[in-house]
Amino acid sequence: MHVPDGFINAPVSLGAGVVAAVAVAVSLRGARRELAGAGQSAGAGAGAERTAPLAGLVAAFIFAVQMLNFPVAAGTSGHLLGGALAAILVGPYTGVLCVSVVLLMQGVLFADGGLTALGVNVTDMAIVTTVVAYGVFRGLVRVLVKVLPRRRQQSVTAAAFVAALVSVPAAAVAFSALYALGGTAEVSIGKVFAAMVGVHVLIGVGEAVITALTVGAVIAVRPDLVYGARGLTRPLELRTSPVGGGREQAAGSGSVRGTAEPVVAATAAARGDVPDAAAPRRSARRLWLAGLAAALVCAGVLSYYASTSPDGLEKVAQDQGLDAKAKEHAAKGSPLADYSVKDIGDPRLSGGLAGVIGVGATLAAGTGVFVIVRRQRRRGTAVRPAPRPAAEARTEAPAEARPDAPVETPVETPTEARTEGPTAENV
Repeated sequence: MHVPDGFINAPVSLGAGVVAAVAVAVSLRGARRELAGAGQSAGAGAGAERTAPLAGLVAAFIFAVQMLNFPVAAGTSGHLLGGALAAILVGPYTGVLCVSVVLLMQGVLFADGGLTALGVNVTDMAIVTTVVAYGVFRGLVRVLVKVLPRRRQQSVTAAAFVAALVSVPAAAVAFSALYALGGTAEVSIGKVFAAMVGVHVLIGVGEAVITALTVGAVIAVRPDLVYGARGLTRPLELRTSPVGGGREQAAGSGSVRGTAEPVVAATAAARGDVPDAAAPRRSARRLWLAGLAAALVCAGVLSYYASTSPDGLEKVAQDQGLDAKAKEHAAKGSPLADYSVKDIGDPRLSGGLAGVIGVGATLAAGTGVFVIVRRQRRRGTAVRPAPRPAAEARTEAPAEARPDAPVETPVETPTEARTEGPTAENV
C-alpha cells in the first residue's frame, strides 16, 4: 500500500506530513517509557534491556517480510503492513517508530513509496494500523483472558490475529479518506473505497496469519518479551503441605508442630499463564539471532519466490485510473531501486543481495533510533533525586546512637550541684 508521488495533491500531502511528524514526536516520548519497561514490576532497567534490542529487530523483520508478496486474487498480491505485529511485540509508540523507519528506508533506498508522499504513507501504514490494531488487541485480549483463564498465551495469539485482520482494511479506509480530500485522479470516491476495502480485506487475512504465527512463536519461547502480554499474569497460588509424613505432636505441649513448604497449585505452563515480568531475567540474544536469521532468509532467499503481481493499491490504481497523474520517484536512480542491485544481471542474486542490504540498513537505523531514545530516558531519570523512603526516615538512628556523631559530655551546673539530693554515701 505504498502511495507513490502524485496520487495525493500537495496540500493534503503536506497536512499528512504534519500529522505524521506530530505522531512521531509523540511516539518518541511514549517509546521512552516502553523501552524503559514502563508498567513492569521488574523496573525500568530490566525493561530497557529486554525491549530495546528487540525493537530494532522488529523493524528489520517487518522490512524483510514486506518483500514477500503473496497472491490474494487473480492478478493481485498483498504484503505485510506490520503495524499490528510491531505494536503487540514492542508497544504501540515503539511500533509507530518501527514502521516509520521501514517506510523511510524503503522510500530513500529502494524507491518504494513517494518521498513527497512519505507523510501519507506514515499516517496510513504506521499510525492508523498501529493505533487500530493495538486498540482492538487490548480490548479483545482482556475479554479472552477472562473467558479462557487457562489459555492466556492462546488468547494473546488469537487477539493478535483479529487485530491484524482489522488493521489492514482500516488502512484502506484511511487512504480512501485522504483520496477524498486530495486525490488527483477523476475517480469517484465510492469506486475507490469499494475497491480498496474489498481487496484489502483479503490482504488482511494474510497479515493476520503472519502476525499470529510470529507472535505465537515469540510468546511460546519468551513471553516476557511480548509487550502486549504484560499485565496478564495471575497471582501465584500457593498452598502449604507438611513435610516428614504429616503432623508431629510436640511432647507434652499439645501443639502441632509442622514444617510447611510452598507448593505451586498449578504451573504457568499447564494453565497457559504469561510469566510475570519480575521473573529472573534471561538474555534475549538467542531470540534476537533467530529473528535476524529469519529476516535474512526472508529477504535474501524467499523474496525471489514472492508474487510479482501488483499489490492491492497498485491493482486498484491500474483498474480505476488512480495513477493517471503519478510521478516518477525522485530516487529511481538509486542503486537499490526496485529491490535489486544495479549492474547485477542475475535476478536471484540481485534481489537477494538488495534484501540483505535492506535488512542491515533497517536494523542499523532502527537500533540507532531506539538506543538514542533509551539513553535519553536514562538521562532524564538520572537527574531526578530519588525520594527518601518514609520507613528509612522513621528507622534512622538518633544522632547520639550513630558512631560518627560527636559525643557531648554533660556539664554539671552549680545549681544542679546544690539541689542534688543526698546520696547513700553522705547519709
